[in-house]
This record gives sequence, structure tokens and C-alpha cells, in this order.
Amino acid sequence: MVCLWHSQDCQLAVYKPNPRQYVATIPQLPGLEVWFQRASDVVRKIKTGDVDLGIVGYDMFAELAGDDEGDLIVVHDALDFGHCKLALGIPTSGAFADISTLEQLKKMPQWSESRPLRVVTGYQRIARDFFSMKGFQNVRLVSADGALEAAPAMGSADIILDLVSTGVTLRENNLKEIEGGKVLESQGILVANRQSLKERPGLLEVTRELIERFEAHLVADGYYSVIANMHGDSMEDVAHKLNSAEDLGGLEGPTISPVYAGRGSKGAVADGPRAFAAVICIKKKELYRCVKELRKVGGRDVLVQPMTYIFDAEPERWRILQENLGLMGRC
Repeated sequence: MVCLWHSQDCQLAVYKPNPRQYVATIPQLPGLEVWFQRASDVVRKIKTGDVDLGIVGYDMFAELAGDDEGDLIVVHDALDFGHCKLALGIPTSGAFADISTLEQLKKMPQWSESRPLRVVTGYQRIARDFFSMKGFQNVRLVSADGALEAAPAMGSADIILDLVSTGVTLRENNLKEIEGGKVLESQGILVANRQSLKERPGLLEVTRELIERFEAHLVADGYYSVIANMHGDSMEDVAHKLNSAEDLGGLEGPTISPVYAGRGSKGAVADGPRAFAAVICIKKKELYRCVKELRKVGGRDVLVQPMTYIFDAEPERWRILQENLGLMGRC
């Protein structure tokens, strides 16, 4: 396996005793070896079959996989890290001062066969396909690996095509994005060698576990587990109160259990309402509003806990992978 995702969050600690080493292990997956490689090498080595699985940005996959992706298969297309976009950056002054759209850039009278629009980028294949699809006639691609933002000021290129995250680097180098200039969105993805998945013993089982863990963690990362004490005549009574409030139903409904009050506790008194504990899953972004809703229906002593996993019956991406490999019903 090549590269590394935030596996610690998925309880898949990577063991790397020497920080200078490029190889490591994951004790919980004894059949898996982890290699730290450059992003460009990740795709190449998966494609040749030197490694079986890799985590890489979609931008690099799109650039190096080529039109024929037969040797490669995307196992998980949204690992939710490394978010960025591949976009054009053009100067904010000079001939480009009033240019704000891709169409305006294409129609600038300067570009000709003898004086083409010079685009510096490390994504030659993507750039070629993009400008061809958008109908640009006179474009020359200039290769570069780093510090692309300096190229227009140095005069070695007119514009750049590079990864953009916040846009701060563009602005600090007097460059701007334009409407229609976004080429693609990128984030971390899990890629595999198709033949290895079919033929290497044990690989499909490891891949399924990775899909299960990644998917369950990504879902859980958006929720809190909330526990609150409530009084009611019965568990059904408490459940009714929660279900009547907005967003207090959890994933499929609240879990209610009796509270056995000890001496000196705030539990229910004899012949009075009984005490129960209610457990629900709440979206992180809705936490405080839901806590207020809980209080309205009698919730108190509210405990909030992070969640590591929410495992579904079977991840949709695992089913899709089986279909793509022609293994449906055989795993």
C-alpha cells in the first residue's frame, strides 16, 4: 500500500519506528505493508502492479491514469481530506486586468499561431484536454514542477494552471481566478490495481476492511453521541417526547433505557415519574440547537461524546467495487 490517510482516526495506527524509513506496517492489518512515496509515483506503481493499493489526490490520478484506466480502479472516491481544485490563475494587471471569464480569455486578440497563450502547469494531459474541449486554438503548454505562480511575472508564461486551496498564494503573487477556469475538484481517493484485487490472495478482504473503516469513520465524523437523563411514565413516553421534537430522533430512533437512581441522586422519587437515559446521534453542526430542544422536552445532565465509527449493514462502495470486478455474489 502506498501513501497514508489519517489512519490514526480510523484506529489503524501506522508503525514506523524510524522517521527516515519509507516503509511501515499497520499492526491491525498484518498482511499490509505501507510505503511512503511521492504522489506521482503512487499512481505509476499501482498501474504497473508494483503495489496493490494507494491513496492519492484525484488530480494526480486524473493526470497519470490516462484515458485507459483498465489497470486501475477507484475503490473510494471521497476520503474527505486534501480538498483543493485545479484552476487557472491569470495576472490581475496589464492585458489581463479586465479579464474575468474563460470566454474573455479565449477571445483576447493577442493569441495567434506565432504568439500562443502560454500556460505553465504540471498537469499537461489535463490541460491539453481542457483547452481543446473549451475551443482554444492557440495554446502552448509550458512544463514546470514548482513555483508556478512566479512564471507570469518572470515572463516565461502568461497564465498558470495549478492546484488552488484557499487562493491566498494566487493573490500574494498578483494572480486571480476567473469564471469557468476551474478544471476539476480534487481530494484524497483510494485506488487499486484491478488484477491484484482479483488474483492476489487476501487483498480483497483487506480492501473491504479499509472501505468499511473509512466509510464508517467518515459517516461518524459528522455526528456526536448524546446521552441525556429524562423523566417519563414509560420508555414509550420518553421516546414520544423525543420523536415529537425536531432532529432528536437519532439515526433510526432514540435508544431509551431505565436509570436506577442511587442514594442522593437526582432520580425520580417513589410513585413519581421514572428516570430514563436517552441516547441519540446528533449532527455536529446541529449540536447546540438540539441540546436546547432536549431541554424543552425535559432532558438534563446532557453528555456529548465523539463517535469513531458508524457501521452500516454493508457499504455501498463495497457493492459497487464487487460489481466493477464482476464478483457480485461471490464475496
